[in-house]
Amino acid sequence: MRRGGLLGLLVIIWLIIGAAAAGQRHYFDNAPTNCATAGTIAITILAGPLNYLGVNPQVTDCQVPQPSQ
Repeated sequence: MRRGGLLGLLVIIWLIIGAAAAGQRHYFDNAPTNCATAGTIAITILAGPLNYLGVNPQVTDCQVPQPSQ
């Protein structure tokens, strides 16, 4: 039971560090205008502390399926 709590805490800290990195890159200043921008924000948050080791994840092309007619 204790390992699950520790693992959960580590995941939360990881995501907070990723959100801080996205904030420092000013990704939250403007609302996402397309799925590539939203994807870049999401992948930056998931990368967490790796952002501070030189990882700069970016989504450049995003194809969202259109609803059928």
